[in-house]
Amino acid sequence: MTRLVNQKLSKVVYKPDSQLRNPVRLCQEMARDLLASRELAWQLMVRDISAQYRQSLLGICWAVIPPVITALGFTFANNTNIVNIGATDMPYPAYVMFSMTLWQTFVEALTSPIQAVTSAKQMLVKINFPREALILAKLGQIFFSFAIKLILIIALFLWYQIPVSWTAILAPVALIHLVILGTCFGLLLAPLGVLYNDILKGITYITGFWLFLTPVVYPLPNGGGLATLVQLNPVTPLLVTTRELTTTGVVSNPFGFWLVSLLAIIGLLLGWLVYRLAMPFVVERISS
Repeated sequence: MTRLVNQKLSKVVYKPDSQLRNPVRLCQEMARDLLASRELAWQLMVRDISAQYRQSLLGICWAVIPPVITALGFTFANNTNIVNIGATDMPYPAYVMFSMTLWQTFVEALTSPIQAVTSAKQMLVKINFPREALILAKLGQIFFSFAIKLILIIALFLWYQIPVSWTAILAPVALIHLVILGTCFGLLLAPLGVLYNDILKGITYITGFWLFLTPVVYPLPNGGGLATLVQLNPVTPLLVTTRELTTTGVVSNPFGFWLVSLLAIIGLLLGWLVYRLAMPFVVERISS
């Protein structure tokens, strides 16, 4: 379906030809709509953040409660020898809290595109606007939520007197790559997720299992079948590198980090293309 814009009449005309037949025009339209969606994305982000915490007694504390509860649970299990976590390169409460924050940021990036499109169904049917604004708004919320969690992480680092490497200034780059990976998966699933609620429910169970294949609550295993699965996990090099840049300053797997980062960026562009091409059909489906 090709979209042609008449600048004088400000009308949008849809034709049955595939947009992929003219990739140059498609890329130009995608870039133009991405730039045009910035102001709307900001307004949506401010609205959603305000609505999220307006009618809540604990307010922004809900941003840190999930990782705190998880960290407390695993810390208790480790201290009472219910599970044998092993040695970590920092005090375990800070280790699991920091790692859980990174993991939840990835999960939020994965689910946000689906949630954004699902919650904006009525808006999509009634108003013609750049759909990229929904994704940008959710990305803003993700980084806002991480900034709140970061305050608690800094407090833990100060409490346990954990040294921070100068490479911590590079950690946001690895964090952005982690968000890109999650957003890539989310964009690919968003068109189906808005049509079928099973997708979002399924992601909840999958990420619950995925957590235990990621070195979040335990250090990187040295050998065995679990070590192989953990190494094949695309989240592992991004999450571990973010943690290492913040603390030790020594990246244990730079090749894996850059390989997954490259694949994540390519996947993000592919996901954006799928999202772009599929959304007109999705909107037609939900409006019928």
